[in-house]
Amino acid sequence: MGSVAFRCRLKAAAVPLGRHWEHTVGSCHAPLALRADWQAQLRRCAAELGFRHVRFHGLLCDDLGLLVSHQGRLIDSFFNADQVIDFLLSIGMKPFVELSFMPEALASGATTVFHYRANVTPPKDYREWAALIGRLVAHWLQRYGAEEVRQWPIEVWNEPNLPAFWAGTQEDYFLLYKHTAEVVKERDAGLQVGGPATAKNEWIEEFLDFCERHRVPADFVSTHHYPNDPLWSEAQDTEAELAGSRRGILREWAAESRRRARGRPLYYSEWNVSSNPRYPRQDEPYAAAFIVKTVLEVNGLVDCYSFWTFSDIFEENYFPSVPFHGGFGLLNLHGIPKPSYRAFELLHRLGRELLPVEGRHETVDAWVARQPAGVMVLLTNHALPRQPIETQRVRVELAEAPPPRAATLERIDDDHANAKAAWLRLGQPDYLNRRQVEELEEASRLVPEPLGWQYQDGVVRFEVELPPHAVAAVTVDFGDDELNPPRE
Repeated sequence: MGSVAFRCRLKAAAVPLGRHWEHTVGSCHAPLALRADWQAQLRRCAAELGFRHVRFHGLLCDDLGLLVSHQGRLIDSFFNADQVIDFLLSIGMKPFVELSFMPEALASGATTVFHYRANVTPPKDYREWAALIGRLVAHWLQRYGAEEVRQWPIEVWNEPNLPAFWAGTQEDYFLLYKHTAEVVKERDAGLQVGGPATAKNEWIEEFLDFCERHRVPADFVSTHHYPNDPLWSEAQDTEAELAGSRRGILREWAAESRRRARGRPLYYSEWNVSSNPRYPRQDEPYAAAFIVKTVLEVNGLVDCYSFWTFSDIFEENYFPSVPFHGGFGLLNLHGIPKPSYRAFELLHRLGRELLPVEGRHETVDAWVARQPAGVMVLLTNHALPRQPIETQRVRVELAEAPPPRAATLERIDDDHANAKAAWLRLGQPDYLNRRQVEELEEASRLVPEPLGWQYQDGVVRFEVELPPHAVAAVTVDFGDDELNPPRE
């Protein structure tokens, strides 16, 4: 077992902690938003994790019926889309609008992607596409009001730099963006529209060059990244891909994208542990440690950091029935929280200021956040697959502190807040009954336990044993406002 020490002065100057990870969360595609179980899970995520927007593919796809061709006539049918948006507003959330994919009636070809056969070809007539978007936006403004719709980011397409999602060229996408952005702004100049919605942090400079050259509005820059992007292959050997990446790579990419965004808000509308929708570690404590580390490392670099996705109710390839199959979701099919969900639960309870922390280690990181009556210390022990990692004894000193009233510890690791481990002990049943769901829900919970500390000369000291791929949250309660002096 190794050891590491961290020290924090509680009266040091703090930096703001944005809530970038709560701006948006991802989902699969629009028709799933009409399912009762999808709605129940999103309602829970909004209430417990604080997500404010949700983004999904396929708002314009034929299976939502937004535009249909009947007897040679194009007919708008916004009813199903309205039902989705009405539900989001009813639970205090809003859409992060992704305008995709191509309605068959407007498509220039027959190339599709995913199980639900989303058409990915450019429009055969860009004016007809713009007319549809104009009618849709006008409908939203009439139904929901400008003040509301101006709070919805409107993103044009999804990952047009990947042939799977866009059968045209880069120039074709820029033309699609131009027609879309201009008609959106014609309907209301206060609406937010942006792109290029690319994978792998690509096309940002080319996109902004195009917009500036042609005077096309771009209110925000959006892109995606996953840590296995550089080595991703169709074979999807995710362990090898991630082992070939490097620790902290998402922060490096976010910093570079921030520089290239030219002062515009930077929205990452997708990210996760990997881009593999069947990766076992996405159900395990590994994901929780990765999420906490990544979210806090990109603080101050991004304006939106949308985790992909909130639920395993997801059918891009097929709809699985195994309770833990390595899906993208924070919640599994039954709505049971994974360790990743509990990571976001801890993040949601952080305050809005981070204090500087002294100390450095190859796999362990520490953050200290001010709270109304004390501080939360978040610890992670994380390494990429096939990289060295072992249990560490972590010693923490909080200097310039009053005497604590209490300290509690919450853990996410192989033995704590780990529903998949409990499912394995049940024999890995393919289908769960109600009793098993309740048992796994209980096994997923964060369980506060008292933590001992020492206090001398204004310094609080405590130790935590942190196994590989683990998160520990220590909440120290001082019971007064001494740490939070009034602002001038």
